[in-house]
Amino acid sequence: MGDMTQTEAGAGAGRRVSAARERLLKTAGQLFYAEGIHTVGVDRLVAESKVTNATFYRHFRSKEDLAVAYIGSVDQAIRTQIGSLTAADMPADDILRGIGASLVEQIRSPGYRGCAFLNAAAEFPDPDHPVHRAVVQHREWFLQTITGLFAGITAAQAEHAGRHFVMLRDGAMSAGYLGDPVLAGETLLRGIEGLLRIHAARGLDERAASAPGRPSSVATTVSGVECSPPGA
Repeated sequence: MGDMTQTEAGAGAGRRVSAARERLLKTAGQLFYAEGIHTVGVDRLVAESKVTNATFYRHFRSKEDLAVAYIGSVDQAIRTQIGSLTAADMPADDILRGIGASLVEQIRSPGYRGCAFLNAAAEFPDPDHPVHRAVVQHREWFLQTITGLFAGITAAQAEHAGRHFVMLRDGAMSAGYLGDPVLAGETLLRGIEGLLRIHAARGLDERAASAPGRPSSVATTVSGVECSPPGA
């Protein structure tokens, strides 16, 4: 009914077709996430989106093309969410905590079935497949973003801290689906706090080491979980 109103009001066929594309993408997002990309056929996508086959193929060359768009829509939603945190001029550690809190909320939400990106990569293991490449591109951006936030606290081993955060995220999202989502969320938040504590201590050590009259190497002030690989 909304499409018809737009057309009658003079929005034009282009707007109507765009609305049909959005319905296809929204339907695909719901079905692909809940049931898997391979198990959902074009006929079902067309039927549940209330469009024709011609409309489907006008917007997407294939179901896999739609799957790439689906991954892109999830990626954009996350970029927007993190962008809203960074735009609020919050300290880097609070932004990282905010990302963790958002992950916990997602893990505990109804209908949660794991990470959309990891699920898609499992369905498309070929590294040259467009869906797999879209997943890898998102993860590269996410790692760079997280690493940049840790670098805002201190540049010392920020890359290692970023990788550790992403691994905590991956583990929590899998554990939240396969096990107890409440415990998975609590474990993730504790892990992030520990990681932030250790990383902040590196910054203190770095500043102490560069202070006049202090030795060039100072032992870390926080023991426990180590973010860096052996020998780093």
